[in-house]
Amino acid sequence: MIRVALPGLALGLLASAAVAQPADPHAGHVMSAAPKAAAPEAAAPDPHAGHVMPAAPAAATPADPHAGHAMPPPDPHAGHAMPPAPGATQRTGADLPVGDALAPAPARDDLADAVFGRGPMAAARGVLRGEHGGAVLSRTMIDTLEVRPDRGPDGYAWEGEFRYGGDIDRLVLKSEGEGAFGEHLEQAEVQALWSHAVGPYFDVQVGVRQDFQPRPRRTYATLGFEGLAPYWFEVEGALFLSNKGDLSARLEGAYDLRITQRLILEPRAEVNLAAQDVPELGEGAGLTDAEVGLRLRYEIRREFAPYVGVHYERKFGDTADLARASGEGVDDLRVVVGLRAWF
Repeated sequence: MIRVALPGLALGLLASAAVAQPADPHAGHVMSAAPKAAAPEAAAPDPHAGHVMPAAPAAATPADPHAGHAMPPPDPHAGHAMPPAPGATQRTGADLPVGDALAPAPARDDLADAVFGRGPMAAARGVLRGEHGGAVLSRTMIDTLEVRPDRGPDGYAWEGEFRYGGDIDRLVLKSEGEGAFGEHLEQAEVQALWSHAVGPYFDVQVGVRQDFQPRPRRTYATLGFEGLAPYWFEVEGALFLSNKGDLSARLEGAYDLRITQRLILEPRAEVNLAAQDVPELGEGAGLTDAEVGLRLRYEIRREFAPYVGVHYERKFGDTADLARASGEGVDDLRVVVGLRAWF
């Protein structure tokens, strides 16, 4: 009887100790398997033995959907436009709403001045402006410098100009004339003009013209134009009002026909008109005279091109009558040899 009672007493003490034991602080973690009961009738087997036990939810707090996840930091763009929801089309460019924020103030400080100094940088900016459209340039252009052989004394002629200035405003000096070797000049003039660009291809010119031949000498106020017409025609024209009140006009044109890159055929024409008769100068009202020429030049360099050609001039109307009355011819055709150059 003693042997049977001792095991029953031990089981009773173990059951009492299990009831009185405090809660396990590691609840929710993996529990070790419970020891096997000595007698089946003393305790029922635990169905959750060996499984992870979930933590008990807080009684007064609803379930947090982000529990167990890292919380994002505060949004630095709070108050700004939010990115589109997943699947939505993102608005860009002109589709964005028009804002009303003020534009940032433009930078007015030349930052390089703090490094290199204001004086040196001002000089450098001046050089930059000069090299990108603000430069002062000069050019001397000799359109014709030629000899005109004849049965009598050989003739000669010239026409050219000098330019000095910028892209918009410049000083232009023009000169042209003709004569015969061993004799006095037949015609010679010089023009001093202020030329102002009124577009990419045309200039307006204002100034004075001084005639040295024929006599008596005249001084003219000049208003004209010069430019490049469509299809690359070089044209220029002018009105002249003399110190005696005589009004006249001139129109010139030229065109370059490129046979090769160096061989160029140039037709050239000039027409002169007068508003009234000027007998002392041998001019009659209307169309006074015209000149046409055809010159074939070879550009050894772009700046240096000898040429050969023909030149024809004729007087018309009252001017032709005045020439006949003084024993002069009214037309002239000559072969010419000359040089076209610029520098």
